[in-house]
Amino acid sequence: MTNTPDTVFQVFTESSDQTDSLGEVLGAWLRPGDVVLLHGDLGAGKTTLTKGIARALGVRDTVSSPSFALVNEYALPLLPLFHLDLYRLDDPADLESIGFTELTSTEDGIAIVEWPERAGAMLPERYVLVEMALTGEGRRSLRVSGAPATSWQERLPSLQQAMTAFLAA
Repeated sequence: MTNTPDTVFQVFTESSDQTDSLGEVLGAWLRPGDVVLLHGDLGAGKTTLTKGIARALGVRDTVSSPSFALVNEYALPLLPLFHLDLYRLDDPADLESIGFTELTSTEDGIAIVEWPERAGAMLPERYVLVEMALTGEGRRSLRVSGAPATSWQERLPSLQQAMTAFLAA
């Protein structure tokens, strides 16, 4: 990642269903112009989290990883949701062909990027990073941070509170 995240918290989910539902909490918190980078190994739950985010934003279509197309766009009544999966990206220069910079810098939509490390220096300057890891059978760790910290220090505490409250219920 090009920026060093400074505002950080960590939560744990116990199942894929809980990870999906936690995505709804994140989706409800997002605002137009936000970019969410999802980092983690295969099977860590990036697409599962994205399904919950999309549902919270009003997506009724089936949400799947756009591994071969690189980007899925979901047109919503209030704003578009761009779901980018860079796993099969061969060359960061290919990002230009899908309009990566435009998709991750729009103020009128929300972008979710799986495998963001493959974008290299083309990552946006402002983002929320969710680092996901399997920690046991069905259990996942989600480390959430914002970069640069000044953009997120007022908003991230409310996300932490909402996620913690959801997981405690």
